[in-house]
Amino acid sequence: MKPVLLNFPHAFETERLYIRCPQPGDGAEINAAMVESQADLKPWMPFADPLPSVEDTEEHVRRSQVRFLLREDLPMQMYLRENRQFVGNTGFHRINWDIGRFEIGYWVRTSETGKGFMTEAVAGMVAFAAEHLQAQRIEIRCDPRNIRSSRVAERAGFHLEGILLRDDPDVSGQPSSTAIYAKLLLDDGTWGYPQN
Repeated sequence: MKPVLLNFPHAFETERLYIRCPQPGDGAEINAAMVESQADLKPWMPFADPLPSVEDTEEHVRRSQVRFLLREDLPMQMYLRENRQFVGNTGFHRINWDIGRFEIGYWVRTSETGKGFMTEAVAGMVAFAAEHLQAQRIEIRCDPRNIRSSRVAERAGFHLEGILLRDDPDVSGQPSSTAIYAKLLLDDGTWGYPQN
């Protein structure tokens, strides 16, 4: 089946989070979180310097919704279940539908860091991908200098497969490396990483 014809939920919940695809009108609250979090985002996220306008963020949200509907990319947003306050962004990227490979990306607004939301969201994303997307392999990629991101991957049970040295430019255009963490659907139906 063509990915664009795949039907699956556009939202799900974890213990504390409501995670859903982008919707028109989300731009202002996302932009406010980006402004709040610029110092934390700037070293790792190209969109954080310079910060986009509210209108640019809204345009990005609308384009993201289209990519979600076309199944080209599956960007998602995290909210607190109790009050629907925006927490951060996540999603599935670098998708290969033929083999069931997905990469989880994420960022959390500064005021919500250190509360375990990202580790909880990653666990929810893995469960969602297993149940609805026929995932076989899920990755988390980050700059190895981004210790917070690496710790999320490790706490979520991902295995460090390796580090690609100087494979991509960082936000300043300088050569940077990429740590690749992975989790695979094993023969027994559980998620983990094959042991030698």
